[in-house]
Amino acid sequence: MKTAVVTGASKGIGRVIALKLASLSFSLAIVGRNEKQLSTLKTEIEKCGVSCLVLAIDLSDEKAPDHIIKETISNFGQLDLLINNAGTAQSADILETDATTWNAIFNVNARAPFFLCKAAIPHLKKSENPIIINIGSVVGFKGYEGQAAYSSSKHALAGFTKVLAKEVQDDGIQVHLISPGGVNTEMIREMRPDINTGELIQPEEIAELIEFLITRKGRGTIDHFYLRRKSGRAFG
Repeated sequence: MKTAVVTGASKGIGRVIALKLASLSFSLAIVGRNEKQLSTLKTEIEKCGVSCLVLAIDLSDEKAPDHIIKETISNFGQLDLLINNAGTAQSADILETDATTWNAIFNVNARAPFFLCKAAIPHLKKSENPIIINIGSVVGFKGYEGQAAYSSSKHALAGFTKVLAKEVQDDGIQVHLISPGGVNTEMIREMRPDINTGELIQPEEIAELIEFLITRKGRGTIDHFYLRRKSGRAFG
């Protein structure tokens, strides 16, 4: 049985991804800050007949990445899939963004994925089908007013992912970046209360894309997906 780590799993996109992976018979280490929500998710995951490890931890803690990977290996003995989904944001103009806010956003959106990947690579090398999927954003290559710190962190994630893909290519590790526009989650509703949620991408669409990436066969490599709603309008 394969094992996956999913960050930001307590709600939104991460929760839906975790349930999708459970349906595909992955054992799971689910990571988030809300232990109660994670425990509820664990119960749902185990109904699929797979094992689940709850890791209630704040990714802004610099020790979190190593702890997550060590606990996963200790419990499951292997790692086949790492999904860096956790993210945080705050809507504020540049002049309103202080260093504390900047660091908080970068620690979760850029620093944690970097060091999670670093800690995971030695174990992924042992897998028959090792995969890393980083969940970026349309703001990782576009700019929107009031999202300078968030956009910067997602640009950093995109740049890191491009380098990572090249560095682990010879190890057979597949690396993918998914950059959706606005997804119907709590975070975007907080940042954009004016938005029509009916126009947004649904978290299930991200999970279906991940299912395609981890089950597809073929020699071609897909590096980057940009997912937008059908009308073509993108939301950060």
